[in-house]
Amino acid sequence: SRNATGYMGVRNHSGRFQAEGPGRVYLGVFDTPVDAAVAYAQSVGESQPPPPAVATEAEGLRLRLSSSNSSGYMGVHKKASGRFQAEHMVDGRRCTLGTFDTAVGAAVAYAR
Repeated sequence: SRNATGYMGVRNHSGRFQAEGPGRVYLGVFDTPVDAAVAYAQSVGESQPPPPAVATEAEGLRLRLSSSNSSGYMGVHKKASGRFQAEHMVDGRRCTLGTFDTAVGAAVAYAR
């Protein structure tokens, strides 16, 4: 944090500490900077959706996970239509395995 309190979203307010969430949402005034920082942290945590659960196995196959793409699966990406495409490389060429309604469906095709 680049402010005098040392906490993101917290500022000194007449001897007390005001917390302000993302988008300049007023969260309240607190007696300690720690209490204000907790209010800020809770507001940030609640405004962010939890990460999607990622299946590691389906149809008896072990699915290959990937942290480098938004689908969570190796060889699977989300198309503009909202569907998921599975593809792999064969002799340096991209080979499409199909388009699926779910990331897990595409990951199963990749795992086969």
